[in-house]
Amino acid sequence: MRIGLLTEGGYPYVSGEARLWCDRLVRGLGQHEFDVYALSRSERQDAQGWIELPPQVNRVRTAPLWTVDDDGVALGAGYGRRARRRFAECFGDLAAAVCDSGAAGAPHGSGASDALADRFGSALYGLADLARDQGGLVSALRSETVVRALERACRAPGALRAARTARVSDLLVVAGLLERALRPLSLDWYGDDGLGAVDLCHATSGGPAAIPGLLARHFSGVPLLVTEYGVQLRAHYLATGDEALSAPARALLTSFHGRLATEVYGKATLITPGNTHARRWQERCGAERAKLRTVYPGMEASRFAEVGEREDPGDPDTLLWVGRIAPAKDLISLLHAFAEVRKDEPKARLRIVGASAEGPEADAYLAHCKALAAQLFPDEADGVHAVGDNPVSFEEIGAPGTPELADAYAAGSVVVLSSVVEGFPISLVEAMFCGRATVSTDVGAVVEVIGGTGLVVPPRNPRALAEACVALLRDAGRRERLGAAARARALELFTVEQNTEAFRDIYLEIVSHCPVRREALDDAGEPVPFGHPAEAYLPGRWAVAAGAGDAGAGPAGAPSWAQEADGTEQLKGAGV
Repeated sequence: MRIGLLTEGGYPYVSGEARLWCDRLVRGLGQHEFDVYALSRSERQDAQGWIELPPQVNRVRTAPLWTVDDDGVALGAGYGRRARRRFAECFGDLAAAVCDSGAAGAPHGSGASDALADRFGSALYGLADLARDQGGLVSALRSETVVRALERACRAPGALRAARTARVSDLLVVAGLLERALRPLSLDWYGDDGLGAVDLCHATSGGPAAIPGLLARHFSGVPLLVTEYGVQLRAHYLATGDEALSAPARALLTSFHGRLATEVYGKATLITPGNTHARRWQERCGAERAKLRTVYPGMEASRFAEVGEREDPGDPDTLLWVGRIAPAKDLISLLHAFAEVRKDEPKARLRIVGASAEGPEADAYLAHCKALAAQLFPDEADGVHAVGDNPVSFEEIGAPGTPELADAYAAGSVVVLSSVVEGFPISLVEAMFCGRATVSTDVGAVVEVIGGTGLVVPPRNPRALAEACVALLRDAGRRERLGAAARARALELFTVEQNTEAFRDIYLEIVSHCPVRREALDDAGEPVPFGHPAEAYLPGRWAVAAGAGDAGAGPAGAPSWAQEADGTEQLKGAGV
């Protein structure tokens, strides 16, 4: 089959998020053809280029989300009176749905929530239709019309409380960010030579990356699969707290992304969260449980096989932390916890392996951690003539002591994770592949990943973290048992092979349940007699075996996500 792989800031770029996961998926499904549609986030990402692509990638089409093609302030040139009126109506409805607080406290599925979701979706597809007719909406989405529509919506009765105080400067910022988020509406990806020709769209995240999938479904009836290993809406909530945005701007953007997430989850054929933590977020944003299938990320276990199969358990006095150094990792609590560990285990050492995340804030945090370590642990020496040594070391992969990531895990007997915010803990799974006992904070998907094969403590609790570390440092037998159980669990659940096999089955299931109805043509462009079987023109999902009796199944035994309210849309899609 032909898959349209939709990414934002990820594959196939060298510095892309989820780059390795997507590459392993594409290479593992060599029997399928892939068309990659990628949105880039920065000029630097574009300049760094792509990774080497496998032969099953037929084409790659890219579009930037960071450039500004037109700073126009008027919706004029290139748009007729009717087009301007259509745009004002559609964007006005979209702005009203974003600013309306009527469903803020209403559960998903209630009348108020559904009405706003329908209004937002109708406005979005109205803008998509207009963009297709006009050749794009970049200048229109940066026009004075947009600012006025947002201002009216913010001043309307029932508007979000925080949005009521929005100033023109706030609305200009919001308009610019909305244009970037909605830029996929203006792309020429949706014709018969693009996403209209694929059998399935697979969005590797929610948000803007899923918009091309929504439009392919809208224009051509292509089913949409959405995979989220980190929930896009949650990431937006965290990011807007760090950005220099006013409260009204944050409220408007948060509402927009919430409405978009609801639309994506509502129109997706299936949704594959990477863990139960992400699944709960998706359910709270309106995703139906019948559509959700948890598929754990696939990680390369072979690079850690040698360490995991060794009898050498590592230095029994060494604690190890591995990751990207950032405030969310809470190394401050880890250092204070290690100070408590040293009181009970004076020979203990802490190795912190990793580089700082990008940005001046992360660099400042790393410098602060090093200064705190120097303050808490002055250099120690065995005698008056010996050279002092600090029990805490900061190292990077590629340094003489840790040339490879597996070497870092081999050096310690206990791996520690001290985060206060975490999605899917990759470093924890790597430690499990290496057969190491772990001590982790109870955040994100940690408990689900560990599954009883490690110790878990509350976040921001240095004393509890220290007590757990001391308990493992003092009990070699317990470390060995936990490490062996952790390795067995990781090999069962978190390998590339497990991930690839799951998506192979899901692809086949979606395409068999929701085939795209296209007219069969010969080389001359003439319809082919009997190009589709007679069953294709009957209401209902004929490809699903009747009487399957699955939970959540419809009257014909098909899963609820494969059911239609009636046969009208299918007859229309079949050309009847």
